This record gives sequence, structure tokens and C-alpha cells, in this order.
Amino acid sequence: MMFFLEVLIGGLLAGVMYALVALGFVLIFKASGIFNFAQAAMVLFAAMFMGGMHNDWGLPYWLAIPITLVIMIGVAWVIERVVLRPMVNQEPIILFMSTIGIFFALIGFAEIFWGSRSRTLDVGIPSDPIFLGDMLLQSYDLITAAIVAALVVGLVFFSQKTRMGRVLRAVADDHQAAQSVGIKLSTVWVVVWSIAGLVAVVAGIVWGGALGVQPVMVDVAFKALPVLLLGGLTSIPGAIVAGLIIGAGEALAEVYLGPIIGGGIDSWFAYIIAMAFMVWRPEGLFGEKIIERI
Repeated sequence: MMFFLEVLIGGLLAGVMYALVALGFVLIFKASGIFNFAQAAMVLFAAMFMGGMHNDWGLPYWLAIPITLVIMIGVAWVIERVVLRPMVNQEPIILFMSTIGIFFALIGFAEIFWGSRSRTLDVGIPSDPIFLGDMLLQSYDLITAAIVAALVVGLVFFSQKTRMGRVLRAVADDHQAAQSVGIKLSTVWVVVWSIAGLVAVVAGIVWGGALGVQPVMVDVAFKALPVLLLGGLTSIPGAIVAGLIIGAGEALAEVYLGPIIGGGIDSWFAYIIAMAFMVWRPEGLFGEKIIERI
């Protein structure tokens, strides 16, 4: 039983990270209708930039982290202003394809500047074993999960309780109505893309510190996609709940099903769960059903 709880808690800690990255997708999609395929590449770019400054240039982590944050917010602004804003009235598929182009461009720039070799990333967080009764946990996992959980709570509070959060919800409900009452969509898009940059920095640093900075981080960040499908593309609570479900389910499946059907379950389990769930409820756990007159 204690081993089961140990695996479950480890999965939930990973699920918090999935939820955070999924929130970055949700906020942009709600405010602009753009499905930001480039979010995973932003995570890798942030981790490689941080690793380059810390390992190659010798900057201490406490200085490299804020510089990375500023750079990634700047990258997000450039993406929104230079690439996506001129195409604001285009079909959603065109905007989606644009984010795919941004995805490959960011990965290409990252590899040009810092190469594709793996490197360690010291973020100043200890990784010591912690025993809770008979359960063995890592201090790095607990500390980073607490930081990420605090950021998730902060984003939820921002979305639900602040004036800008109410503006974001108004824009998500009806762009034209929001504009008619004086809301500037350009300001809203700058805010949500800045949040996407913040999410990329936190996810890149946390995963980089745990896994090392390497291109496979993109695959980990893409776990936010089945989280979105499971929770609902426009639901903030759905992203949180689905992230925890995917994280816990993935960890338990790896331990209990892995010996039966083979390893590598973590690379496909989340997608199978999301696909199976969509057959029953395509809009997701907390998504809204859309009824259109034909």
C-alpha cells in the first residue's frame, strides 16, 4: 500500500507540471482562438537558453533565471506581434499552421545557438531523499511541485478575481462584444502570450533540472495536449484536474502495467486515455458543448 501511495504521489507531482503547461494553452486559446502548437518548443527554448547562460557563460542560476524570464516574455511578444497579429482575421487552421512553423523555428534557433547535446541544469534546488514513513520522495520533486502549484493557483486567481482576468473571460465569451465596450484585444493578447512565456520558463527550468536539457523535453511538454483534450480546450479547472489524472495514471500504468505489456508506457499512455475519453465526451471533462444551427 505504501508503495502504491509513493507511485501515486510521484504521478500527481508530475501532473501538476502537465497542468501548468496546459494552462498556457488554455489561456491563449480562450483569449485569441489560437491553438498554440509552439508552446512545447517555447519550453525547450527556455531550458536551452537557461542552460546556455548557466553552463556555457558561467552565470549563476539566480541571475540566469530572471534573464531567461525576460527573454522568453520578449520572444512571446515577438511571436504575437510579428507573426500572429497580422493574421488575426485568418481562418483558425492558418493560425494553427503558423504556430507549427514557430515551433520548428524555435527549435532550430535553439540548436543553432546552443547545439543539440544534452546538458545538466542546476537551478539551486536540492535533490535529497525524504522519507515520509515508509515512502521515499525527492526534495526536488516536492519543492518544484509546490512552486508550480503556487503558480497554478496564482493563474487561476488572476483569471477569476482580477480585472484583467475578467477582461480575458469577456474576450473568450465574445470578441466582438468585448471590443464594443472598449476592450483592446491587442492588450489582451500581449498579456496571455506573456503568460505563455512565463509558463515556458517555469516548465523548462523544472524539467531541465530534473531530466537535463535535451530535445526530448519537447515530447514531455506535449503531454499537455492530451491533458487539454481530457479537461476541455477552454476550461482552466479541466486543465488542472486532467493534468493530475494523466500524471497519476501514467505513473501507475508504468509500474503496474509495464512488466506485463513492456516499457515505454509513459510515451503513449496519456494519448490513449485522451482518445478513449473523447469517444465518450468529445468536449472534455469540463468543456462546453457547442450547438450550431445548420
